[in-house]
Formats: sequence, structure tokens, C-alpha cells
Amino acid sequence: MCGIAGFCNFKGDKKSMIEKMNEKMFHRGPDAGGTYFSEDGQVTFGHRRLSIVDLSENGAQPMRSHSGRYVITYNGEIYNYKTIARKLLDEKKVDAFRGTSDTEVLLEAFEAYGVKEAISLCKGMFAIALYDQKEQTLYLLRDRIGEKPLYYGQVGECFVFASELGAITMVEGFRNPINTAVLDLYFVHGYIPAPYSVYEDIYKLEAGTILKIKLPFNNLNDAEVESYWSVKAVAKKGQQNLFQGSAVEAADELERLLKESISEQMVADVPVGAFLSAGIDSSTVVALMQSLHKGRVKSFTIGMEEKGYNEAVYAKEIAKHLGTDHTELYITEEDAKGVIPRLADMFGEPFADSSQIPTYLVSKMTREHVTVSLSGDGGDELFCGYTSYASVERIWNKMKHVPYLIRKPCSQLVIHSPLAAKPIYRIKGKLLGARGPSDLYISSYETDPLTRRINLDKKECSYKYSEYDPAYLEETNHNIMLMDMLMYHPDDILVKVDRAAMAVSLETRVPMLDKDVVEFAWTLPIDYEREGTAGKKVLRDVLYRYVPREMMERPKKGFSIPIEKWLLQKELREWAESLIDRKTLKEQGILDPDVVWKIWRDFTDRGEWRIQIWYILMFQEWMCRRKI
Repeated sequence: MCGIAGFCNFKGDKKSMIEKMNEKMFHRGPDAGGTYFSEDGQVTFGHRRLSIVDLSENGAQPMRSHSGRYVITYNGEIYNYKTIARKLLDEKKVDAFRGTSDTEVLLEAFEAYGVKEAISLCKGMFAIALYDQKEQTLYLLRDRIGEKPLYYGQVGECFVFASELGAITMVEGFRNPINTAVLDLYFVHGYIPAPYSVYEDIYKLEAGTILKIKLPFNNLNDAEVESYWSVKAVAKKGQQNLFQGSAVEAADELERLLKESISEQMVADVPVGAFLSAGIDSSTVVALMQSLHKGRVKSFTIGMEEKGYNEAVYAKEIAKHLGTDHTELYITEEDAKGVIPRLADMFGEPFADSSQIPTYLVSKMTREHVTVSLSGDGGDELFCGYTSYASVERIWNKMKHVPYLIRKPCSQLVIHSPLAAKPIYRIKGKLLGARGPSDLYISSYETDPLTRRINLDKKECSYKYSEYDPAYLEETNHNIMLMDMLMYHPDDILVKVDRAAMAVSLETRVPMLDKDVVEFAWTLPIDYEREGTAGKKVLRDVLYRYVPREMMERPKKGFSIPIEKWLLQKELREWAESLIDRKTLKEQGILDPDVVWKIWRDFTDRGEWRIQIWYILMFQEWMCRRKI
């Protein structure tokens, strides 16, 4: 895990500039830093290193290929690099390797097989910048699911890229305006979806893609982006070729694949552990880790005394049963509130999933003991875990017998009637107008008309949810799961984990996002994934081989904090109201003060909580802390 940065066609002091970008990402790689300057002066790379595999100088970056043709700066891990190394040696593509790093193997694979074929061989998480000095061509590559971040864009006539937006804002001459058009999407979802960023002309490279740009690197429109792997294509192929074995055989295969993935991801030259939240996903990962490990796996949990928000007691019980070396930390309100001022800089752009706070705190505690931590993310999206999936199907089954031509005017009638003053009727009115289950799922995010009125800019940005073909997959649940895998999972869950963990220099790995696990998951019929309203059936079947069923059958509390309660307390209420001061909002000219204050007063005076309150506060906190 590292931080990468670079630029092309920069006319100023390149050494000073790349050092500033590197310094901005110090937390991503505190062990070492490096730079590269092309002989023609066109391309500059920076790298901050968190040493995980091959701690020697042989693993230092930026790194040149044996021939000298290619140069790489890279963030992530290639878990099957030893297999690729053997292939290169067997085929006599290389005579020997200088060290034992995956970076060197990756470089030689690019040289031997070409960029697209080489990256298709790799299993891992990565964001890569590769310069072909012979062809004077820069490639940017991102892993299949989007575990590792990579921003790119244009600052004046300079092409730039980095692991974090903060590093790009350090580039001399950066004055890119805020992309106000994308804020409507932010206030709906609480994050800015790829390919957009909060700045104009700065983008997120999408998962599973390769960007290619050639000399003179002065026009973003010259960049070509192509896909080398698509979760949409994988889902379609999987659902057209369903797993033919029994439910027990499906669990056997999933267990085998997860063990392979976890075994690969436990490899490191530094201490490795795992988050344990007491949920199905993390408990499965930790159980399989312990089954593969000769010693005691290190597991980590945080708890809160807040009633209804604490799973630490259950995690401790599971850890004891599995025999892990378990560490838990009970945090206070003050601990959690103390993180809030750090969030804007930590995430680089507005981001408002409030579980970012406990994620940071568990990462901070974990980093005191290990350098790498495995997590259980991905289980909900791959194995039908969210309760919302069952809810969509249940609601649609009630609605679908009423023709759309009747439901649509009824929907408008409810939305524009006095009944809409109550949230329950706003929700029902909005959902009533859905054309199908996928549309119903999209509509569930936008049941309140005020959401689209927060932002003064009325331009629209296209995005994956609205462009999704509701008939792409035949089965309702799988359609919705795929929508989340395309947007919510990479742009919320993975962003949250990456930024929170890297803020304390902790590498996180996600075994369920292994290519083989993902591809197998999409071959499963829905009745292998859901039983009644309970999701993740096949995953539970694996877990119950290691942990008693009765230990897991309890209501899920989630990894969250009572933010709506805290915002009514004096200190945070004053903080919030200072951020949404009417004068400040008018001077900024981005948000509608009347709408913002209506939302706030509905909460403070009438007790009507909208999640957009936190979204607004995180945006305003970012506005106050940005440097331009």
C-alpha cells in the first residue's frame, strides 16, 4: 500500500513540485519516498512507500524494468505475483529477479506481455502509473472492483494524477473550480460517484479500466480509456451460466475460493490481522484465516457504551470461540467527535458516510499492532445481504399489479398533497411512481423533493444508477446488487475503508473481492443467496462450519454512530450551525440557504431527521478547510 503521484508537461520546478505532492501523501507511505524524472523532461513520478513485501531497497519505487523501457509507480498488492514470476521464468521472459517484490514482477510482465494482457493476469488491488519511455506513452490502471483510488485530470496544460485529491491540489497553478453540477448526486448519495470528482477537469479512473495518453500530454481529450474487466459482463455471464451443484456444493466451492484468496492475502513481510465486527462477513474471514494459520490470528474490534450501537461483546465471544488473539477498544463520544475535524482532509472531497468515524478509530487501534488488516467488505453486495434488497422485491410485488398509467398520477397526487408534509407519505408517493424494481431502488434514494433543491446549480450529471438498464439481468435482486457493485460499493464502502485506514498508514485487504470469488458469486441462483428475508445464505453455510449458528443469529447493529443524537447536543449543534451560517452560504453561492435551514429546522424543531443534514455538514466542513 502506497501513495502515487505524477504529472506530465509541467513547466515549473519539477523536483519541488513532486516533493510537495509526495509530502501531502506521507500518511499513505511513511517508510520511504522516491521520484523519477524522464530524460526528455516530460514525465515526473512520485511515490510514498508503506513497505509490505520485500522491505529492502529492491522493492523501492519508482522502479525501472530490466530493459529500462518501462517505469512504474504503483499502489497496492498483486497477490498472485509469485505465479506470474514463475510463468516469466519458465517462458524465459526474464533470467532472474533482482528482489522479491511484486512491483518488479509486474514491470517485467508489462514488458513481456503488453499492458492489457499483463494486467489481466493479475489478481490484486492496485492503482498503477506506467510510462513507456520508448513510445512516450503514459498508462494509468485501476483494479477490477476499485479498491485503490486513482485521480487524474488537467491543471492548465499539465496532465496530473495521484492517489488522493489533496496531492493534485498541491500542483502549481491549481485553480480548478468546484464541479457544482455533480453536487446533486452528492446530496442524494453522500459521496461523489466516479468518474467525477468535486473539481472540474479532475476525474476518478473507473474500476477495471486503463487510461492511455501520449506526448505532448497537454489535452485531456487525447486520453483514451478502455475496460479490461467488467463486473457487468461478469454478472451477465454468471447469471446466464448458473452454478449447477447443490447448495452444499456451492458452500464447498465458496469456502475453497475464500481460503485461496485469504491465504494469498495473508502473505506479507509485516504483521497481519483482521477487523472483526461480529457480522457474518468479517466473522467468516476471521474464521477462515484462523483455520489457515498455525498461530493465533490477531483480530480487532471497537465498541461503544451507546446502547444499540455496540457489537463488541459479540465479537469477543466469536473471537474466543475461534481462538484468535483479540484486541478490543471501547470508544467514547468524545473519541468519535474528535475525529470530525479531520474528515475533510482525510477524504479530500465531500464524503458523508458517518461510519467513516468508527472505521478510522478501529483502523487507528489496529495499526498499533499490525501493518495489514483483512476486512469482510463485499459480502452484502455479492451475496444479497442488505435488507433493502428484500424490501424492494416485497414492495414491488405489492405494486406491480396496478398499471403504471394509474400509479403515476396517484404518485404525483400524493407528492403534491398536504400529506407529503409527513415523511412516510413522501416516501410512499415517490415509490408509487416507479416503473420497475430497479427504478424503485433508485427512487428510494430520492423520496424527498428537498434533496434536489439543496444545490443551486441545476445542471444534471449522468450517473450509473440512472443509466442502468432495468432488464439487464432477469432476476430483481441481482439487478440491484449489480447496481451497488457499480457505484455504492466502490464509491462509498471502498473509499471509506481506504481513506480511513491509510490516514493511519494501515493497509486493508478485502478477500471477498478476489476475482475468482466475485466471478463465482455471480453464478449463484438467488435461492442459494437468500432464504426468506435473510440474505447471505451460502456465506452463512460456510461460516456455520466454524461458528455455531446460535452465536450469529441476532439482530445486526451495524458499524455506525448516533450522529442525529449528537447533533442536538450543545457542542456539535453550535459547530453545525456555524457551518450553515446564512451569510456564509450566501457568500459561497453554492447551496440554497432557505432549503438548508428548512432541513435543519425540521430536525431541531420537529425531530425530522434527514441524512442530508450530515451530507450538508460534511460539504461545508470541506468548503471551510480547502485551501483555494
